[in-house]
Amino acid sequence: MVEGKKKSRTFRRVYVKTPGGKTVLHYRRRKPAKAQCGNCGALLKGVPQARVYKMRNMPKTMKRPERPYGGVLCTRCMRAKIIQKARISS
Repeated sequence: MVEGKKKSRTFRRVYVKTPGGKTVLHYRRRKPAKAQCGNCGALLKGVPQARVYKMRNMPKTMKRPERPYGGVLCTRCMRAKIIQKARISS
């Protein structure tokens, strides 16, 4: 019988083929939600949808786009914010 915590759908069920030729059921944690823009809530492009242990081993340049507010704001909100800052400063 499976553990009680694995009965819920918190864990994904993944069929894995072992070297012995058997197919066994493994329980893996689900992927986190996709990254969203802090301003409008749109899904961010260029930000991977990975678990913490994979993100930790990833280089910084692969975790988010290399632009101002990369990984925080979507391109539309970023452009609007930069234009707004330029208008205020001049």
